[in-house]
Order: sequence, then C-alpha cells, then structure tokens
Amino acid sequence: MEKKYKTAQVANIIGVHPNTVRLYEKLDLIPKAQRLSNGYRVFTDFHIEQFRLARTALKVEVLQSGLRKKIIHIIKLSAKGKFQNAIACTNGYINQIKIEQNHAEEAIEITKKLLSGIENEDNNIALTRKQTAEYLKVTIDTLRNWEMNGLLSVKRKQNGYRIYTQKDIQKLKIIRSLRCANYSLSAILRMINATSKNMRIDIRKVINTPNKDEDIVTACDKLLTSLSSAESNAYCILNQLKSMQEKFNINPTV
Repeated sequence: MEKKYKTAQVANIIGVHPNTVRLYEKLDLIPKAQRLSNGYRVFTDFHIEQFRLARTALKVEVLQSGLRKKIIHIIKLSAKGKFQNAIACTNGYINQIKIEQNHAEEAIEITKKLLSGIENEDNNIALTRKQTAEYLKVTIDTLRNWEMNGLLSVKRKQNGYRIYTQKDIQKLKIIRSLRCANYSLSAILRMINATSKNMRIDIRKVINTPNKDEDIVTACDKLLTSLSSAESNAYCILNQLKSMQEKFNINPTV
C-alpha cells in the first residue's frame, strides 16, 4: 500500500519549512499534491524522492550559459515523470558544465601567458577609450564598468582624456578573457590585486578563493569550485533519476 504524507510530514522528512513544500509545489518542482475533502494536501513517496532530487539539483547556483534554466527544466521533467527525457537533458547539462570548466581553465592559462609578458610591453602606445574598445571588441560602457569596479586605473592627459598604454591593453585582455569565461568582477579584482604584489602567485588558487573579508560571495566568485560541485551533483541526479524511473515505473516516453 502506497504511503501518504501530510505537508508537515514531508517538511520534517526533507528538513525544510512547510512553506517550502508549498513553494516547490507552486513552482512545479514537485508534482501537484492530491487534496482531501477538507482541502489538506496528500503527498506520496514520489513527492519525497522528487523533493530530494530538486534539493540536490539546486545545491549550487550556476547561472552562466543557461545552466540554471537547464537544471530547472530537468527538475520539472522529473516532476512530470518524464525520466528518460530528464536523463538525456542531464547528460547534456554535464557536457555543458565540462565546456564551462574548459573555458575557465583556458582563461587562466591565457592570463598566465599575458602576465608573463606584461612587464616587457612597449608603453609608448597611447589609445583613446574608443580606440581601445574597438581594438578589444568590447563596448565603451564595458570598459567604463571595469574601471569603475577598480579592475584598471587609467592615466589621463592634461586635457582630461584617458590614454591606454600597451600594458593597459594587456591587462584588459586578461579581464576580457576571464569575463568571457564567466569569472566575476570581484574574483578578477582579487586576482589583479594579488598579482600586483606578487606576479608568481598561484593564479588558479587566488581567483577561486574568496577573501574572508568579502561581504558577499557568489558562485562566480569561486567559479572552478562551483562548476566542479555542479558536475558532481549532476551525476548524483542521474543516479536519482534512474532509481526513480525504476521505482515508480512511470512511462518514460510520456
């Protein structure tokens, strides 16, 4: 005989507030509960397992390249009992994470190469902000944003106009490469500040390790760790989906 659970019981089993159970149902992260004549919700073992899967999927918030939307889609497919589709999407999600990991690692290698030659650059070059933006293929607003966030301090001529030297260009190439790989501005600033004191630091470690005094730490502030955790969780999700498909015997092609 199939077990039945009240909202409070589900909350107790999962370790959340009853309002969270209602929220997950409202967001379609778990199937809609049956209602008794008195209006009380009734949940099943399927709801319990689906709730656990959703919690695993949402442990790490990785936003870049639509990964957040993809994991939400996987949860909702599972909630509908479309396990085979959910499994296929999870494999695609894992592949996308691996691509993001490669981009993140490649950006670090590019940074190392650019930093190694930055002291030997010819500083006689002087470009305007517009020329620099065109050369780097970024917008003027992007350059302004990087400067406002302290990633680069640019000298000015007597007339007040900014001039970008070759050394500035190299630093901007580093910033552009890291931003394209989805490192946060705070992570990049942390790395820039550290390399200004010691060019031989472990860039990979510094950019992935927030300082203790940083007020807010996001997934992109520790990108490599977050991607690794998301990949590990995704493999757990795969196993959960396969187990649920077998346990609840729901038609995977529906």
